This record gives sequence, structure tokens and C-alpha cells, in this order.
Amino acid sequence: MADKADEKAAKENRLRVFRQEGAQALEDAANEAAIRKNMARLKELRLAKEAATIREQIAAGNDPKAKPKKRSR
Repeated sequence: MADKADEKAAKENRLRVFRQEGAQALEDAANEAAIRKNMARLKELRLAKEAATIREQIAAGNDPKAKPKKRSR
């Protein structure tokens, strides 16, 4: 009789642990999704800023992709 009670308690304990781990996994996945979304937003902002800087340089007459002139020795 005690064996069945011990088995039942062990099974309930395993189920409790599995539920906790499952809830933690869902929370982790939500956090990771939020992080990826924020990283994409920041990348978009960085690229827009770089594009604006390049446009400003071109408008000012400076080609940012032009090769620098070599100096003679």
C-alpha cells in the first residue's frame, strides 16, 4: 500500500515539475521574441541613420564611397 502512495506522490511531483518547466519555457520564448523584435527595431533605426548620413554627405558633395587619394612620398 505504501508503494502505491509513494508512486502516486512521485508521479504528482514529476507532473508539478513538468508544469513549472513548461511555464518557464513559455516565458523564456516570449522574452526571446521580445528581444528579437527590439533588435530588429534597433537595426532598422541604425540603417536609417546611416542612410541619412550618406545622403547628407552626397548632398554636400562628398562621396562617402570614393576612394581616398593616395599620397605621394
